[in-house]
Amino acid sequence: MRILFLVTSHNGLSQRLFCELVSDAHKVQVYVLHDDVETIKVVDDYNPDLIIAPFLKTAIPDSVWKKYVCLIVHPGIVGDRGPSALDWAIMKAESIWGVTVLQAAQDMDAGDVWASDEFEMRNVTKSNLYRHEVTQAASRAIKKAIANFQDEAFRPEVLDYKNSNVKGCWNNPIKRSDRAFEWSDTTNSIVRKIKAADSTPGLLETKIFEEPFFMYGAHPESILKGQPGEIIAKRNGAICVGTGDGSLWVTHLKKKGGGVKRKSTDVLGEILIGIPEAPLDPFDSYNDQDTFREIWVEEAGDILYIHFDFYNGAMSTDQCNSLRKVFMQACQLNHKMIVLQSGGDIWSNGIDLNAIECADNPADESWKNIVAIDDLIREIINCESKIVVSSITGNAGAGGAIMALAADFVFARDGIVLNPHYKNMGLFGSEYWTYLLPKRVGQKNATQLTEDCSVLVASQAKKLGFVDDCFGETLEDFKSMVKEKVRKLAEHAAYDKIIADKRLARLKHETKKSLDSYRDEELKKMNQIFYDPESDYHLKRHFFVCKVSPQRQIESNWSVVNYKCIESKPVLENA
Repeated sequence: MRILFLVTSHNGLSQRLFCELVSDAHKVQVYVLHDDVETIKVVDDYNPDLIIAPFLKTAIPDSVWKKYVCLIVHPGIVGDRGPSALDWAIMKAESIWGVTVLQAAQDMDAGDVWASDEFEMRNVTKSNLYRHEVTQAASRAIKKAIANFQDEAFRPEVLDYKNSNVKGCWNNPIKRSDRAFEWSDTTNSIVRKIKAADSTPGLLETKIFEEPFFMYGAHPESILKGQPGEIIAKRNGAICVGTGDGSLWVTHLKKKGGGVKRKSTDVLGEILIGIPEAPLDPFDSYNDQDTFREIWVEEAGDILYIHFDFYNGAMSTDQCNSLRKVFMQACQLNHKMIVLQSGGDIWSNGIDLNAIECADNPADESWKNIVAIDDLIREIINCESKIVVSSITGNAGAGGAIMALAADFVFARDGIVLNPHYKNMGLFGSEYWTYLLPKRVGQKNATQLTEDCSVLVASQAKKLGFVDDCFGETLEDFKSMVKEKVRKLAEHAAYDKIIADKRLARLKHETKKSLDSYRDEELKKMNQIFYDPESDYHLKRHFFVCKVSPQRQIESNWSVVNYKCIESKPVLENA
C-alpha cells in the first residue's frame, strides 16, 4: 500500500514503524507537518491509500481526514482521551496501559477504534516508557490496524463508554498544579512525579533555590538521609535531596523560562560549595541498595558486566573517560568476558551535545569529547585478552551506535532503532567508524548508511551484519537471553581459539592500516568542522539542543535541515 506518515517530528516510534512497514513491502513516505496549506498539497500529490499519524502534536486539517482514512496512534488504553496520556498513567501508578489506533475525527481521540494493544507498566520515566513499551505496542497495533484496513469486511469499533470493556476516560491536559509536591512527601511520590514529567516539561522546583528549575532524572536513595529539601550530597553531576522519608537524586536541571537541560551541579555551580561529594566505586555493590550511579560492575563467574546508564544516551568527556578507566580496570581482572550493557533505556547517542552547547568554547569541548570517546573505543578494540560483548538494550545513534561495533559480538534487543550516521548534525564522524562499519557491513553499505542517513531496526541490522543477533522484545527477556549466550561463550570449548583468532585478525588489520591512521583521518575532518564558525554543525547542534521547532527554523531563514518529505529507502543489501 501507499502509506503517508504525518508527524510533528520523525522520532524513534515513527522511525521503527517506517522501517517495519517498508520491510513489509509498503511504500511509505514521511511528512513533517508545516502548515495546513502545504499539508493538503502534499497529501493530495501523494494520494495515499492510508494516512498514519505515529507522533502528532497538531490537528490534521479537516479536509484531509474527511477525504482519507487517517489513523492516529494514541499512547493510551481504549477510551483514554487527552494529550497527557502517559503523564496520568504514571501519576496514577497504572499497572496496565496500552496504545490505541483510532480514526481521526472532529473531537480529540474520539474516533473509531481500528486496533489496540496493552502492556504492563514499568516504574520508569515517561520517555523511557514511550521508547520501549509504547513503541512496541504501537508496532503491534499498527500492523493489526493495517490488516483490518485491508479486510473489506472489517468495521472499526465506535467508541462507546457504555461498553464495559472500555476502561479509559477523558483526562484534562496535566497542569503544574497536578504535579505539586512538598519535599516532606515520600520519596516514591516525588520520584513518580518527576518521572511523569521527564523528559518534558520536567517537574518544577521552587523551594530550594533562589530561582525555579525543572528537575529530571530522579533516583531513590536508600542510605543517605537528610531533612526535607536539604541538599545533602553530590555525585557524578547529580544532587541528593532529603525527602519526608529519606532522599532522592536529581541528575539534571533546567532553568524555568529558558536554558538547556544540564547536569545539576553544572547548573547550580557555586550554590553547591560546601556540599560533600559522595563517590561510589563502580566495583562496589552498595549492598544492592537504591542509589544513583552512572557506571557499575556486576560479576557473574567468569563474566564481568559493565553497566552504564547516561541520561538520554549522551556521553560527555568526563563520562567517556570514566567508562574507559572502568573498562581498563576490568581488562586487568581474571575474567574471560566483558559485557558492555546499557541501562534500561538508550544505549548511547555519542558525544554530549548539551554539554558542548553550554561550554565556554563549544569547539574546544567538541574536540575534547570526540577525543575522549575515541580513546574509549580504542581500548575496546584493543582488548585482546577477553571476549567483549556489546549488549544494546535500547536505541542508539551516531557515535553511540558505532561504539557498539568495537566489541567482538554485538547483541541488540529486538525492535530497537539504530541511526548509525552523523550527517544530520553536520558532522563527518569519528569513533573509528571508517574502520568498524565497513568491517561489519561492507564498504558499499557503510557509505549508504552514512550518506543517506539510513535508519535500521534491529532485524534489519542483523540481516546487514551490523549486529550478530537480535532477540527479546522486553528488556527482561533480552537481558536474560544475553546472560545465557555469554555464559555459553565463556564455557565454549573453542574459547581459546576465539581469542587467538581475534588477536590474529587485529594484527592483520593493523598491518594493512593502523588504527592511528583511521583516527587521524577522521579527527582531521572533525577538527575542521569544529573550528569552522560557519559550519552546519554549530547551527544544527543549537537547533537540536534548544529544541527549535522546524517552523521557527524555517521562519528564521536559518534552516539547514530538509523538513519536506523523507522518501522511503530500500532495504540495504547484505554485505
